[in-house]
Amino acid sequence: MTFQLSVTLIAVAFAALAAFGILTLRKTMTSLDETNKTLGEVRNAVHGLTQEAQTLIRNANQITRDVKGKMKAVDPIVESAHDVGEVLHSVTSSVKQAASAIGQKVSEQRAHGQKVNVKVK
Repeated sequence: MTFQLSVTLIAVAFAALAAFGILTLRKTMTSLDETNKTLGEVRNAVHGLTQEAQTLIRNANQITRDVKGKMKAVDPIVESAHDVGEVLHSVTSSVKQAASAIGQKVSEQRAHGQKVNVKVK
């Protein structure tokens, strides 16, 4: 009788263990299903972000090409402005030298008491 009771208790314990194992497996399956759904949503979100990033990169490349083209168009204007600046600097230097020479001659003529005549050609 003790043997039968022991076998019965073992069978009941095994059945309880199997029941808890089944419950644990069901919870695990539910968690895995939710994980799969979440992964699907993440994939969709990443796919959307990837498309947006590709669009942004294409737009940035187009803007870069446009800016480079406009810079090439503006380069001759900037070079011309630089040349004009150099010419103005040269003219200013010439005018300074002429004014200095005239000033010296006027000072010399005044120092000698001569009448000052300045002719501009």
